[in-house]
Amino acid sequence: MATESLVPATERRDAKERRKSAAIAVQPDMSYEQETNPWLAQEARFDFAAKKLNLDDGMWKILRQPTRELIVHIPVGMDDGRIEVFTGYRVQHSISRGPCKGGVRYAPDVSLDEVRALASWMTWKCAVVNIPFGGAKGGIICDPHKMSQGELERMTRRYTAELMEFIGPEKDVPAPDVGTNEQTMAWMMDTYSMHMRQTVTSVVTGKPVSMGGSRGRVEATGRGVSIICDHALEHLGMPIQGCRVIIQGFGNVGSNAAKLLFEKGYTVVGIAEYDGGLFNAMGIDINALLRHRKQAGSVVGFAGAEAVDPLELITRECEILIPAATENVITSRNAADLKCRILCEGANGPTTMVADDILAEKGIFVLPDILANAGGVTASYFEWVQDRMGYFWNEAEVNRRLDLIMSESFHDVISYAVTHNVNNRIAAYMLAIDRVAFVAKQRGMYA
Repeated sequence: MATESLVPATERRDAKERRKSAAIAVQPDMSYEQETNPWLAQEARFDFAAKKLNLDDGMWKILRQPTRELIVHIPVGMDDGRIEVFTGYRVQHSISRGPCKGGVRYAPDVSLDEVRALASWMTWKCAVVNIPFGGAKGGIICDPHKMSQGELERMTRRYTAELMEFIGPEKDVPAPDVGTNEQTMAWMMDTYSMHMRQTVTSVVTGKPVSMGGSRGRVEATGRGVSIICDHALEHLGMPIQGCRVIIQGFGNVGSNAAKLLFEKGYTVVGIAEYDGGLFNAMGIDINALLRHRKQAGSVVGFAGAEAVDPLELITRECEILIPAATENVITSRNAADLKCRILCEGANGPTTMVADDILAEKGIFVLPDILANAGGVTASYFEWVQDRMGYFWNEAEVNRRLDLIMSESFHDVISYAVTHNVNNRIAAYMLAIDRVAFVAKQRGMYA
């Protein structure tokens, strides 16, 4: 566990003031359901940051709400002859800085509030890393694990057709998210292209490389997390040697972050997955774990670590905790139990607004999602650019450009935190809102 003496003197001096300024007003009688509502969390953080920026009332109202919210009902012929109707969403939050950008998720618990919050976070995330996109998000209420490949394809194509007039390279560019992958994007691209009567590779990102996808895209979010961890340690004066890491979630983001951190010399002591946790105080051989998962289909049963309760694991002592799965992992119910020095958010919205206050009081150095996991959308931007110019970079060039943008963004957020005497999350929101509001004011309001 890192000690307070490792924190730079200027940060120690301002610690109390920052924690006070970071606190977000929360109703004492707020229910757990309200606490874990991602849209309410986004609103509260936006409002706090906008107030710190002295954002004028008109711009506040414009940026606070999405530009467009679509609800579509998708009839699908199932393999057994039944007709099912699935509900899908696409929320476009902002087009001030460029086309909308955001993933599409397939999950049973998709809701409009969740999609609305994720679209807003995408706007702020794109602004933090200073790429020319606004935010969007989509989703369909379904369980993709219980659907055949044919059913998923038919549902995806009909969903894409319903969105035809609202998506496109200059309008809104979807990407994979929870429950979707490069095959899903291939179906979306093909459906859009058939309607356009020409191949339009830049309508989506996260495609197979053979169809105009970018090298390095799959690893990009995890790579971005590892870059941000490097800079956080440097900022706090902590060495990589002996830096213990616990990662919650071993999907695309978590597994790639784990592999890259392991290769850099971090000690990954814990992996928490939905079906079980692993712990080894001496460090887990991530390459061996990846081989085991490929063969067994799960991290469970890995001989190189002891089996532990995944919920308990994230409260164990470590230098860096990386929630890399879903929203609402760190809440009022467990935030006080965290024993990490750094919380690096690989997932979207893993920390509730109530938990934020608790983490601030504990002095945990939070690397917020709209900075820490922005490697994915940055690489998606690279893919969009490459598709549009018809020239593709090698993986080394993609990684070089990603490192540059993530590094600059880290320093931009830290600079905002110091200048405005707020914590990193509010600093990231302030930076993003400032950038979006500046362009929106320059463009003016069409009426």
